[in-house]
Amino acid sequence: QVHLVDQRNHGRSFWSDSFNYNLLAEDLLIYADHHNLDEIIILGHSMGGKTAMQFAADHVERVEKLLVADIAPKYYPPHHHEIFNALNSVPVNSIQSRVQADEILSQHLSDAGIRQFLLKSLYWQEKGKLAFRFNLEVLQNKMAVVGEGLQEDAIFDKPTLFLRGDNSDYILEEDLELIHSYFPFAQLTTIERAGHWLHSENPGQFIQESLEFIKS
Repeated sequence: QVHLVDQRNHGRSFWSDSFNYNLLAEDLLIYADHHNLDEIIILGHSMGGKTAMQFAADHVERVEKLLVADIAPKYYPPHHHEIFNALNSVPVNSIQSRVQADEILSQHLSDAGIRQFLLKSLYWQEKGKLAFRFNLEVLQNKMAVVGEGLQEDAIFDKPTLFLRGDNSDYILEEDLELIHSYFPFAQLTTIERAGHWLHSENPGQFIQESLEFIKS
């Protein structure tokens, strides 16, 4: 079974003003209990990777393996201001197409791949009215929370794979000591020709490395 989970304030999941990694991990526990999931192999990217780390450390008995894509268990200062500024510039109540939204975003974001990634969350809330599926206001207000590091007592002593993009600076060589303090059996692999969005920039190698770890 493969479960693709939208975290709170994302996708088709509920919106909430309360937002932190303990709550996100608790959401996953409720979901796992509802679906009777055990021996879970959990994969998370970026913020989702921190949620996956927190869940695995909180519920070691439920998780078989952990995969973390391009994020370390350290603190990251808020750094997505240009993306939030771009999204806030889109008048979703008045535009009539994704093409219009992309034209507006392109004035702030030159990377077409990132724009298309963001526009995946643009949908018709009702006839003639577009909206974003993510809770832009809460996510922007909680950027400092999103950047928080893992709690000091969070330990997951089972197989763990960290994947990083070779053009990304999210996981540095000096982060390895910290990673192993939380995840003593962690491995690190680098995805070639990829930045922070490594799973979309080089999906072939990303899937290959992930499956080899899962099957090992």
